[in-house]
Amino acid sequence: MSPEPSSATRSTGRRGLAIFGTVVALVLAVIVVNGIWDRNSSAARLKESTDAQAAPTVSVVTPSDGLNNSHLGLPGRLEAYYRAPIYARVSGFVKAWYADIGTPVKAGQLLAEIEAPDLDQQLEQAKGALASAQAAEALAKVTAQRWQALGVTNAVAKQSVDEKLGDLGVKEANTKAAQAVVDRLQVLSEFKRVTAPFDGIVTARNTDVGALINADSSAGLALFVVSDVKKLRLTIAVPQIYVPAVKINSKVEIRVPEHPRRVYSGLVEASSRAVDAASGTTRMQVVVDNSSGDLMPGAFANTRIEFPQALKVLTIPSGALIFDEKGLRVATVDANSKAVLKSVTIARDLGQVVEISAGLSLDDRVIESPPDGIATGDPVRVVKVSQAELKKR
Repeated sequence: MSPEPSSATRSTGRRGLAIFGTVVALVLAVIVVNGIWDRNSSAARLKESTDAQAAPTVSVVTPSDGLNNSHLGLPGRLEAYYRAPIYARVSGFVKAWYADIGTPVKAGQLLAEIEAPDLDQQLEQAKGALASAQAAEALAKVTAQRWQALGVTNAVAKQSVDEKLGDLGVKEANTKAAQAVVDRLQVLSEFKRVTAPFDGIVTARNTDVGALINADSSAGLALFVVSDVKKLRLTIAVPQIYVPAVKINSKVEIRVPEHPRRVYSGLVEASSRAVDAASGTTRMQVVVDNSSGDLMPGAFANTRIEFPQALKVLTIPSGALIFDEKGLRVATVDANSKAVLKSVTIARDLGQVVEISAGLSLDDRVIESPPDGIATGDPVRVVKVSQAELKKR
Protein backbone atom coordinates (compact mmCIF):
# COMPACT_ATOMS: atom_id res chain seq x y z
CA MET A 1 0.00 0.00 0.00
CA SER A 2 1.17 3.50 -0.93
CA PRO A 3 1.53 5.99 1.79
CA GLU A 4 -1.11 8.76 2.12
CA PRO A 5 -0.05 12.33 1.04
CA SER A 6 1.03 14.53 3.80
CA SER A 7 -0.82 17.74 4.81
CA ALA A 8 1.97 19.89 3.32
CA THR A 9 1.53 18.27 -0.05
CA ARG A 10 -2.22 18.81 0.08
CA SER A 11 -1.78 22.48 0.96
CA THR A 12 0.61 23.02 -1.96
CA GLY A 13 -1.89 21.47 -4.39
CA ARG A 14 -4.71 23.68 -3.18
CA ARG A 15 -2.53 26.80 -3.55
CA GLY A 16 -1.61 25.84 -7.10
CA LEU A 17 -5.24 25.36 -7.99
CA ALA A 18 -6.07 28.80 -6.58
CA ILE A 19 -3.29 30.45 -8.58
CA PHE A 20 -4.41 28.68 -11.72
CA GLY A 21 -8.00 29.80 -11.14
CA THR A 22 -6.90 33.36 -10.59
CA VAL A 23 -4.87 33.34 -13.81
CA VAL A 24 -7.81 31.90 -15.73
CA ALA A 25 -10.11 34.56 -14.24
CA LEU A 26 -7.70 37.32 -15.19
CA VAL A 27 -7.41 35.98 -18.73
CA LEU A 28 -11.20 35.83 -19.03
CA ALA A 29 -11.53 39.34 -17.64
CA VAL A 30 -9.00 40.66 -20.17
CA ILE A 31 -10.85 38.91 -22.97
CA VAL A 32 -14.20 40.38 -21.83
CA VAL A 33 -12.79 43.90 -21.40
CA ASN A 34 -11.05 43.73 -24.78
CA GLY A 35 -14.28 42.59 -26.44
CA ILE A 36 -16.25 45.41 -24.84
CA TRP A 37 -13.57 47.92 -25.90
CA ASP A 38 -13.53 46.62 -29.47
CA ARG A 39 -17.32 46.75 -29.60
CA ASN A 40 -17.44 50.35 -28.32
CA SER A 41 -14.67 51.36 -30.72
CA SER A 42 -16.51 49.78 -33.64
CA ALA A 43 -19.72 51.54 -32.65
CA ALA A 44 -17.90 54.86 -32.44
CA ARG A 45 -16.25 54.30 -35.81
CA LEU A 46 -19.59 53.26 -37.29
CA LYS A 47 -21.28 56.39 -35.90
CA GLU A 48 -18.48 58.58 -37.20
CA SER A 49 -18.64 56.93 -40.62
CA THR A 50 -22.44 57.22 -40.69
CA ASP A 51 -22.30 60.91 -39.73
CA ALA A 52 -19.64 61.55 -42.35
CA GLN A 53 -21.73 59.85 -45.03
CA ALA A 54 -24.86 61.73 -43.94
CA ALA A 55 -23.19 65.14 -44.42
CA PRO A 56 -23.55 66.24 -48.06
CA THR A 57 -20.42 66.87 -50.10
CA VAL A 58 -20.39 70.40 -51.48
CA SER A 59 -18.05 72.53 -53.54
CA VAL A 60 -17.41 76.07 -52.40
CA VAL A 61 -16.20 79.21 -54.16
CA THR A 62 -15.13 82.56 -52.83
CA PRO A 63 -16.87 85.69 -54.16
CA SER A 64 -14.89 87.69 -56.70
CA ASP A 65 -14.70 91.49 -56.82
CA GLY A 66 -12.85 91.79 -60.15
CA LEU A 67 -15.50 90.77 -62.68
CA ASN A 68 -17.27 93.55 -64.58
CA ASN A 69 -17.72 96.00 -61.71
CA SER A 70 -15.97 99.04 -63.21
CA HIS A 71 -18.33 99.26 -66.17
CA LEU A 72 -21.85 98.29 -67.11
CA GLY A 73 -22.58 96.17 -70.17
CA LEU A 74 -26.18 95.98 -71.34
CA PRO A 75 -28.02 94.90 -74.49
CA GLY A 76 -30.17 97.42 -76.34
CA ARG A 77 -32.27 97.96 -79.43
CA LEU A 78 -31.66 100.73 -81.96
CA GLU A 79 -34.63 102.72 -83.20
CA ALA A 80 -35.01 105.67 -85.55
CA TYR A 81 -35.03 109.01 -83.75
CA TYR A 82 -38.05 110.01 -85.84
CA ARG A 83 -40.33 107.30 -87.19
CA ALA A 84 -43.68 107.93 -88.87
CA PRO A 85 -46.12 105.17 -89.86
CA ILE A 86 -48.24 106.69 -92.66
CA TYR A 87 -51.90 105.66 -92.88
CA ALA A 88 -54.50 106.64 -95.45
CA ARG A 89 -56.96 109.40 -94.60
CA VAL A 90 -59.27 108.58 -97.52
CA SER A 91 -60.86 105.34 -98.68
CA GLY A 92 -60.23 104.07 -102.18
CA PHE A 93 -57.72 102.15 -104.26
CA VAL A 94 -53.97 102.63 -104.68
CA LYS A 95 -53.46 104.24 -108.06
CA ALA A 96 -49.66 104.22 -107.97
CA TRP A 97 -46.73 104.22 -105.52
CA TYR A 98 -43.42 105.97 -106.12
CA ALA A 99 -41.08 104.97 -103.25
CA ASP A 100 -40.02 101.47 -102.27
CA ILE A 101 -38.18 100.33 -99.13
CA GLY A 102 -34.75 101.87 -98.75
CA THR A 103 -35.61 104.90 -100.87
CA PRO A 104 -34.36 108.24 -99.46
CA VAL A 105 -37.18 110.79 -99.52
CA LYS A 106 -37.56 114.50 -98.83
CA ALA A 107 -40.28 116.19 -96.82
CA GLY A 108 -43.40 116.54 -99.00
CA GLN A 109 -42.20 114.05 -101.61
CA LEU A 110 -45.02 112.03 -103.22
CA LEU A 111 -45.08 108.40 -102.04
CA ALA A 112 -48.36 107.17 -103.53
CA GLU A 113 -51.66 108.28 -105.08
CA ILE A 114 -55.10 106.99 -104.12
CA GLU A 115 -58.18 106.88 -106.31
CA ALA A 116 -61.21 107.83 -104.22
CA PRO A 117 -64.36 107.95 -106.43
CA ASP A 118 -66.68 108.03 -103.44
CA LEU A 119 -64.91 111.07 -102.08
CA ASP A 120 -65.00 112.76 -105.46
CA GLN A 121 -68.76 112.26 -105.67
CA GLN A 122 -69.25 113.55 -102.13
CA LEU A 123 -67.27 116.66 -103.02
CA GLU A 124 -69.38 117.30 -106.14
CA GLN A 125 -72.54 116.81 -104.11
CA ALA A 126 -71.27 119.21 -101.44
CA LYS A 127 -70.45 121.81 -104.09
CA GLY A 128 -74.01 121.50 -105.46
CA ALA A 129 -75.44 121.93 -101.96
CA LEU A 130 -73.23 124.99 -101.50
CA ALA A 131 -74.46 126.52 -104.77
CA SER A 132 -78.08 125.93 -103.70
CA ALA A 133 -77.43 127.50 -100.31
CA GLN A 134 -75.75 130.50 -101.91
CA ALA A 135 -78.72 131.00 -104.26
CA ALA A 136 -81.17 130.77 -101.37
CA GLU A 137 -79.07 133.24 -99.43
CA ALA A 138 -79.03 135.71 -102.35
CA LEU A 139 -82.80 135.53 -102.72
CA ALA A 140 -83.32 135.93 -98.98
CA LYS A 141 -81.01 138.93 -99.00
CA VAL A 142 -82.92 140.69 -101.82
CA THR A 143 -86.24 139.91 -100.13
CA ALA A 144 -85.04 141.23 -96.78
CA GLN A 145 -83.82 144.45 -98.37
CA ARG A 146 -87.19 145.00 -100.06
CA TRP A 147 -89.14 144.39 -96.87
CA GLN A 148 -86.84 146.72 -94.97
CA ALA A 149 -87.63 149.47 -97.50
CA LEU A 150 -91.35 148.82 -97.12
CA GLY A 151 -91.02 148.84 -93.38
CA VAL A 152 -89.58 152.34 -93.45
CA THR A 153 -92.81 153.59 -95.09
CA ASN A 154 -94.94 151.56 -92.65
CA ALA A 155 -96.47 149.71 -95.62
CA VAL A 156 -95.87 146.37 -93.88
CA ALA A 157 -95.81 145.31 -90.29
CA LYS A 158 -92.48 145.35 -88.44
CA GLN A 159 -93.06 141.69 -87.51
CA SER A 160 -92.99 140.73 -91.18
CA VAL A 161 -89.73 142.66 -91.72
CA ASP A 162 -88.13 140.85 -88.77
CA GLU A 163 -89.23 137.48 -90.19
CA LYS A 164 -87.55 138.25 -93.52
CA LEU A 165 -84.38 139.35 -91.77
CA GLY A 166 -84.43 136.15 -89.69
CA ASP A 167 -84.86 134.04 -92.82
CA LEU A 168 -81.83 135.79 -94.30
CA GLY A 169 -79.78 134.84 -91.22
CA VAL A 170 -80.82 131.20 -91.59
CA LYS A 171 -79.85 131.19 -95.25
CA GLU A 172 -76.46 132.72 -94.45
CA ALA A 173 -75.85 130.01 -91.80
CA ASN A 174 -76.82 127.30 -94.29
CA THR A 175 -74.34 128.74 -96.76
CA LYS A 176 -71.55 128.69 -94.18
CA ALA A 177 -72.36 125.08 -93.25
CA ALA A 178 -72.33 124.02 -96.89
CA GLN A 179 -69.06 125.85 -97.41
CA ALA A 180 -67.53 124.03 -94.41
CA VAL A 181 -68.54 120.67 -95.88
CA VAL A 182 -66.92 121.57 -99.18
CA ASP A 183 -63.75 122.76 -97.45
CA ARG A 184 -63.50 119.54 -95.40
CA LEU A 185 -63.90 117.33 -98.46
CA GLN A 186 -61.38 119.41 -100.41
CA VAL A 187 -58.87 118.95 -97.59
CA LEU A 188 -59.56 115.21 -97.60
CA SER A 189 -59.08 115.16 -101.36
CA GLU A 190 -55.56 116.44 -100.84
CA PHE A 191 -54.85 113.26 -98.84
CA LYS A 192 -55.26 111.26 -102.02
CA ARG A 193 -51.61 112.23 -102.44
CA VAL A 194 -49.58 110.40 -99.78
CA THR A 195 -46.41 112.39 -99.02
CA ALA A 196 -43.38 112.06 -96.76
CA PRO A 197 -43.65 114.04 -93.49
CA PHE A 198 -39.89 114.68 -93.20
CA ASP A 199 -36.55 113.80 -94.76
CA GLY A 200 -35.70 110.17 -94.21
CA ILE A 201 -35.78 106.66 -95.65
CA VAL A 202 -38.76 104.47 -96.47
CA THR A 203 -38.25 101.53 -94.12
CA ALA A 204 -41.54 99.75 -94.88
CA ARG A 205 -44.08 99.58 -97.73
CA ASN A 206 -47.21 97.53 -97.06
CA THR A 207 -49.36 98.32 -100.09
CA ASP A 208 -49.43 97.88 -103.86
CA VAL A 209 -51.28 99.10 -106.92
CA GLY A 210 -54.99 98.26 -106.77
CA ALA A 211 -55.02 97.58 -103.03
CA LEU A 212 -58.23 98.53 -101.24
CA ILE A 213 -57.65 101.30 -98.72
CA ASN A 214 -59.87 101.97 -95.70
CA ALA A 215 -59.63 105.40 -94.17
CA ASP A 216 -58.34 105.70 -90.58
CA SER A 217 -57.47 101.99 -90.40
CA SER A 218 -54.68 102.63 -87.91
CA ALA A 219 -55.24 99.21 -86.37
CA GLY A 220 -53.76 97.58 -89.50
CA LEU A 221 -50.48 97.98 -91.31
CA ALA A 222 -49.35 101.43 -92.33
CA LEU A 223 -49.05 102.13 -96.06
CA PHE A 224 -45.47 103.33 -95.55
CA VAL A 225 -43.06 103.86 -92.69
CA VAL A 226 -40.62 106.73 -93.03
CA SER A 227 -37.69 106.90 -90.62
CA ASP A 228 -35.05 109.54 -90.03
CA VAL A 229 -31.89 107.46 -89.48
CA LYS A 230 -29.35 110.27 -89.28
CA LYS A 231 -29.81 110.04 -85.54
CA LEU A 232 -30.92 106.94 -83.66
CA ARG A 233 -32.34 106.15 -80.25
CA LEU A 234 -30.98 103.25 -78.20
CA THR A 235 -33.09 102.00 -75.31
CA ILE A 236 -31.42 100.18 -72.40
CA ALA A 237 -32.72 98.80 -69.10
CA VAL A 238 -30.39 99.83 -66.26
CA PRO A 239 -30.56 97.79 -63.01
CA GLN A 240 -31.77 99.84 -60.07
CA ILE A 241 -28.49 99.73 -58.18
CA TYR A 242 -26.59 101.26 -61.13
CA VAL A 243 -29.05 104.07 -61.87
CA PRO A 244 -27.25 106.69 -59.70
CA ALA A 245 -23.99 105.96 -61.57
CA VAL A 246 -25.53 106.37 -65.04
CA LYS A 247 -26.17 110.08 -65.32
CA ILE A 248 -27.59 112.17 -68.15
CA ASN A 249 -24.92 112.83 -70.83
CA SER A 250 -22.91 109.78 -69.74
CA LYS A 251 -20.88 108.38 -72.63
CA VAL A 252 -21.89 105.00 -74.03
CA GLU A 253 -19.83 102.68 -76.23
CA ILE A 254 -21.94 100.77 -78.76
CA ARG A 255 -21.10 97.66 -80.77
CA VAL A 256 -23.23 95.85 -83.32
CA PRO A 257 -22.77 92.32 -84.71
CA GLU A 258 -22.52 93.44 -88.35
CA HIS A 259 -19.52 95.68 -87.57
CA PRO A 260 -17.65 93.76 -84.83
CA ARG A 261 -14.46 95.85 -85.06
CA ARG A 262 -16.13 99.25 -84.91
CA VAL A 263 -17.11 101.11 -81.75
CA TYR A 264 -19.81 103.78 -81.97
CA SER A 265 -20.48 106.41 -79.35
CA GLY A 266 -23.65 107.77 -77.82
CA LEU A 267 -24.88 109.88 -74.94
CA VAL A 268 -27.52 109.13 -72.34
CA GLU A 269 -30.27 111.59 -73.29
CA ALA A 270 -33.20 110.72 -71.03
CA SER A 271 -34.25 108.51 -68.13
CA SER A 272 -37.73 107.32 -67.22
CA ARG A 273 -36.89 108.06 -63.56
CA ALA A 274 -39.00 105.08 -62.56
CA VAL A 275 -38.25 101.45 -61.74
CA ASP A 276 -40.11 98.70 -63.53
CA ALA A 277 -41.45 96.47 -60.75
CA ALA A 278 -41.30 93.36 -62.94
CA SER A 279 -37.62 93.67 -63.95
CA GLY A 280 -36.18 96.01 -61.31
CA THR A 281 -34.68 98.22 -64.02
CA THR A 282 -34.98 101.82 -65.17
CA ARG A 283 -35.53 102.60 -68.85
CA MET A 284 -32.95 104.98 -70.30
CA GLN A 285 -32.56 106.42 -73.78
CA VAL A 286 -29.24 106.89 -75.58
CA VAL A 287 -28.93 109.11 -78.64
CA VAL A 288 -26.52 107.89 -81.32
CA ASP A 289 -25.12 109.85 -84.24
CA ASN A 290 -25.64 107.85 -87.44
CA SER A 291 -24.60 110.35 -90.09
CA SER A 292 -22.47 107.59 -91.66
CA GLY A 293 -25.55 105.40 -92.11
CA ASP A 294 -23.80 102.28 -90.76
CA LEU A 295 -26.37 101.60 -88.06
CA MET A 296 -29.84 100.34 -88.84
CA PRO A 297 -33.05 100.97 -86.88
CA GLY A 298 -34.36 97.87 -85.18
CA ALA A 299 -30.88 96.33 -84.86
CA PHE A 300 -29.56 94.68 -81.70
CA ALA A 301 -26.59 96.36 -80.01
CA ASN A 302 -24.32 95.82 -77.03
CA THR A 303 -23.47 98.80 -74.85
CA ARG A 304 -20.72 99.58 -72.38
CA ILE A 305 -20.89 102.41 -69.85
CA GLU A 306 -17.73 103.21 -67.90
CA PHE A 307 -18.17 104.18 -64.26
CA PRO A 308 -16.09 106.99 -62.75
CA GLN A 309 -15.06 104.52 -60.03
CA ALA A 310 -15.45 100.81 -59.53
CA LEU A 311 -18.65 99.84 -57.76
CA LYS A 312 -18.43 97.50 -54.78
CA VAL A 313 -20.14 94.36 -55.96
CA LEU A 314 -19.21 90.69 -55.64
CA THR A 315 -19.85 87.96 -58.20
CA ILE A 316 -20.87 84.38 -57.49
CA PRO A 317 -22.27 81.55 -59.65
CA SER A 318 -25.96 81.94 -60.33
CA GLY A 319 -26.48 78.33 -59.23
CA ALA A 320 -25.55 79.34 -55.67
CA LEU A 321 -28.79 81.31 -55.22
CA ILE A 322 -31.58 79.88 -53.07
CA PHE A 323 -35.16 81.11 -53.59
CA ASP A 324 -37.57 80.23 -50.80
CA GLU A 325 -40.20 81.78 -48.56
CA LYS A 326 -37.50 83.78 -46.76
CA GLY A 327 -36.40 85.50 -49.96
CA LEU A 328 -33.14 85.34 -51.86
CA ARG A 329 -30.29 83.67 -49.96
CA VAL A 330 -26.99 81.84 -50.43
CA ALA A 331 -25.48 79.03 -48.35
CA THR A 332 -21.99 79.58 -46.93
CA VAL A 333 -19.71 77.31 -44.90
CA ASP A 334 -18.22 78.43 -41.56
CA ALA A 335 -14.94 77.37 -39.91
CA ASN A 336 -16.63 74.31 -38.37
CA SER A 337 -17.80 72.99 -41.77
CA LYS A 338 -21.39 73.86 -41.05
CA ALA A 339 -23.80 75.65 -43.38
CA VAL A 340 -24.81 79.26 -42.73
CA LEU A 341 -27.57 80.77 -44.88
CA LYS A 342 -27.29 84.51 -45.66
CA SER A 343 -29.76 86.88 -47.30
CA VAL A 344 -28.31 88.74 -50.30
CA THR A 345 -29.29 91.46 -52.76
CA ILE A 346 -28.68 91.01 -56.49
CA ALA A 347 -27.16 93.95 -58.36
CA ARG A 348 -27.23 92.39 -61.81
CA ASP A 349 -27.82 89.00 -63.39
CA LEU A 350 -25.08 88.23 -65.92
CA GLY A 351 -26.29 84.76 -66.81
CA GLN A 352 -23.84 82.20 -65.40
CA VAL A 353 -22.83 84.58 -62.62
CA VAL A 354 -24.68 87.23 -60.64
CA GLU A 355 -23.45 90.40 -58.99
CA ILE A 356 -24.26 90.74 -55.30
CA SER A 357 -24.47 94.23 -53.81
CA ALA A 358 -25.17 93.29 -50.18
CA GLY A 359 -25.05 90.27 -47.88
CA LEU A 360 -21.63 88.75 -48.69
CA SER A 361 -17.95 89.44 -48.07
CA LEU A 362 -14.78 88.35 -49.84
CA ASP A 363 -13.99 85.92 -47.00
CA ASP A 364 -17.20 83.93 -47.32
CA ARG A 365 -17.09 80.41 -48.69
CA VAL A 366 -20.20 80.07 -50.85
CA ILE A 367 -21.67 76.67 -51.69
CA GLU A 368 -21.74 76.53 -55.48
CA SER A 369 -24.80 74.25 -55.77
CA PRO A 370 -26.55 73.99 -52.39
CA PRO A 371 -28.49 70.73 -51.83
CA ASP A 372 -32.24 70.89 -51.37
CA GLY A 373 -33.42 71.51 -47.84
CA ILE A 374 -30.08 72.72 -46.51
CA ALA A 375 -30.42 74.80 -43.34
CA THR A 376 -28.19 76.80 -41.05
CA GLY A 377 -26.17 74.47 -38.82
CA ASP A 378 -26.20 71.45 -41.15
CA PRO A 379 -22.76 69.77 -41.41
CA VAL A 380 -21.20 69.57 -44.87
CA ARG A 381 -18.10 68.07 -46.46
CA VAL A 382 -16.25 70.76 -48.40
CA VAL A 383 -14.48 70.49 -51.74
CA LYS A 384 -13.11 73.86 -52.84
CA VAL A 385 -13.40 75.04 -56.45
CA SER A 386 -11.11 77.80 -57.67
CA GLN A 387 -12.25 80.80 -59.69
CA ALA A 388 -10.16 79.56 -62.61
CA GLU A 389 -12.05 76.27 -62.61
CA LEU A 390 -15.31 78.16 -62.23
CA LYS A 391 -14.60 80.26 -65.34
CA LYS A 392 -14.02 77.08 -67.34
CA ARG A 393 -17.51 75.84 -66.58
